[in-house]
Amino acid sequence: MNYIEIVKDVLLTEAKELERASSSISFDIENIINLIIKSKGKLIVTGVGKSGLVGAKIAATLASTGTSSFFLHPTEAMHGDLGMIGKDDIVLAISYSGESEELIQILPHLKRLNIPLIAMAKDGNSTLAKYSDYFMNISVQKEACPLDTAPTSSTTLTMAMGDALAVCLMKKRDFKKEDFASFHPGGSLGKKLFIKISDLLRKDNLPIVSRETKLKDAIITMSEGRLGSVIIEDEENRVIGILSDGDLRRALMKDSFSIDCKVEDIATLNPRTFDDENLLASDALQIIENYKIQLLIVTNKDKKLVGILHIHDLIEAGIK
Repeated sequence: MNYIEIVKDVLLTEAKELERASSSISFDIENIINLIIKSKGKLIVTGVGKSGLVGAKIAATLASTGTSSFFLHPTEAMHGDLGMIGKDDIVLAISYSGESEELIQILPHLKRLNIPLIAMAKDGNSTLAKYSDYFMNISVQKEACPLDTAPTSSTTLTMAMGDALAVCLMKKRDFKKEDFASFHPGGSLGKKLFIKISDLLRKDNLPIVSRETKLKDAIITMSEGRLGSVIIEDEENRVIGILSDGDLRRALMKDSFSIDCKVEDIATLNPRTFDDENLLASDALQIIENYKIQLLIVTNKDKKLVGILHIHDLIEAGIK
């Protein structure tokens, strides 16, 4: 049995159904979008079986792209959860046949409450379609299932229609990356756009020495600090230098090296510092990579140390 050919056939069958649907859109998408945009309530998605599973995904996509939405199972609605639907809400009901018994049972109650109904089904003459205010056709000519029975092409098309609805609403709202990130603060985009260095700065127990410190004592501070560097301050607590493990290795190669020298004698003086705690962590990572450094030293306007950001802090925070 050639499974690769089976996979190809499934993908091509479903792709053809998507292409066919895209060339024969007959529903009033503009009025559907305007209805949802003008609503003061939520867009509640409902359906049973495979349609319900797809509906839950559609609701999640809508909710994450600026449209207040959640999934409601029609059976639960008939046993008390109908109260979750408010007078300003809209219902998107999904049933490929348009005749799913559990779904049909709630339709009279939606009409009694004057809830606008958007239907997704294959037949404009189905019970669901007749109850609806707006009907979105999701019919397919062929399921990818070899028996032409299991929902495959039809569920793919339904999900794609949900995606198309979400994208239309995003365009209408002028939904931007920043808006998306605000709904996904834990995602990579959210981290990139919202986490600032002030959220990650190390401010306590920092490896700091004075300019008069002997190198041997600075090495002890470096070891205890576990950052591979020590910050050097002058008499007024201003940052004047940094001693890195790289500086120490280079000094060891010189004939004049002495463990009793002053730390500033082998340190990097006037290191690059930053005085903006609102700098995005993603920008900080770019700076660290561009300058090939491990530490970002943050000071105030007077060059007094505020905190330190190590490249490992950014990695652990998931900044990429």
